[in-house]
Amino acid sequence: MQITEAVVIITSPGRNFVTLKITTSDGVVGLGDATVNGRELAVASYLTDHVVPMLIGREADNIEDTWQLLYRGAYWRRGPITMAAIAAVDMALWDIKAKVARMPLFQLLGGASRTGALAYGHASGADLPALFDSIRTHLDLGFRAIRIQTGVPGLGQIYGIGSDTAAGERYDYEPARRNLLDGRPMPVEEVWDTRAYLRHVPTVFEAVRNEFGPELPLLHDGHHRMTPIQAARLGKSLEPYDLFWLEDCTPGEDQTALRTVREHTTTPLAIGEVFNSVYDYQTLFTERLVDYVRSAVTHTGGVTAMKKLLDFAAVYGVKSGMHGPTDVSPVGMAAALHLDIAIHNFGIQEFMQHSAATLEVFRTSYTFEGGLLHPGTAPGLGVDLDETAAAAFEYTPAYLPVNRLRDGTVHDW
Repeated sequence: MQITEAVVIITSPGRNFVTLKITTSDGVVGLGDATVNGRELAVASYLTDHVVPMLIGREADNIEDTWQLLYRGAYWRRGPITMAAIAAVDMALWDIKAKVARMPLFQLLGGASRTGALAYGHASGADLPALFDSIRTHLDLGFRAIRIQTGVPGLGQIYGIGSDTAAGERYDYEPARRNLLDGRPMPVEEVWDTRAYLRHVPTVFEAVRNEFGPELPLLHDGHHRMTPIQAARLGKSLEPYDLFWLEDCTPGEDQTALRTVREHTTTPLAIGEVFNSVYDYQTLFTERLVDYVRSAVTHTGGVTAMKKLLDFAAVYGVKSGMHGPTDVSPVGMAAALHLDIAIHNFGIQEFMQHSAATLEVFRTSYTFEGGLLHPGTAPGLGVDLDETAAAAFEYTPAYLPVNRLRDGTVHDW
């Protein structure tokens, strides 16, 4: 069964997605997600100009060999663009293999280890009343774990705080936040103050615990904005509120920075949504500096690479907490869910619900019920792409925001 066609499809139903569609000589179609938010065309070009020509005529069954060819054969290894391109090929080939076997992918990964994957939703508010309303809304939707993000007094719009924009839409097209230069979209610039944030966040979690009790699992995302000692201070100050995890508390490029955080707090740590290979985690696992893996299947080389990474994590007692934002397409989300169901060291799954327009383009079989996600039992990944619907949503340039300190210095966003 050879690969006879591979095409890249770009669509923008509220935000941009890059999808690889592979067709075999037997007419079986597989889909892979290659979306890198804000740099989508870079991956599309990498695939179209460099990867697709290598795929035609290859055996679709030889997934491991194809992965190694694309990783080792390029010489220039790793990085988000390369690994997203490899991930798209890998997902599509696993989709094909499972369809040929007439099984959902998780069956080929060893079968089900659980009946569903615990999911967490994103509650946020500019102030406590708005935050409490958001938490209640998510509880009503069935979520049994909640990420808490809040406004900081004296600052304007900051990361993680909801707006009036519909679910799954791009950041910089919110009407009140457009940033245009000669008609071209530019990154929205936000203002940040770490000391104000560190003073405020513990009071928020105290209020949430007082309102919603001790049982509800609560998570928080620091979004790489703290130095190691600042992150250690926050982790320690949040210990009384029993967080499920503190996520991305400091930039992840320096793995040894987590030593400082770990030495000063028992708050569980999650990191890795901007990582793209197992090597980003090597020190973190072997020194037991983190508790949860935050990578997305889309950005970490696909199902093949992510399964190996999570098996490595399991040796050191580290669990999964895979990235599930709305800029990972439903194809990438489905790939994560199949791993969630199959692996033993599952922890939790991020779940941001895609927009209605996105779900018109990507027809999914995964379900969310009783706080649990399940990939469904359709053969393959369980996602179909409606190419007619996709064609109605043309690519639109868009960027993630940029962060600056009060004095104008560019800071981590």
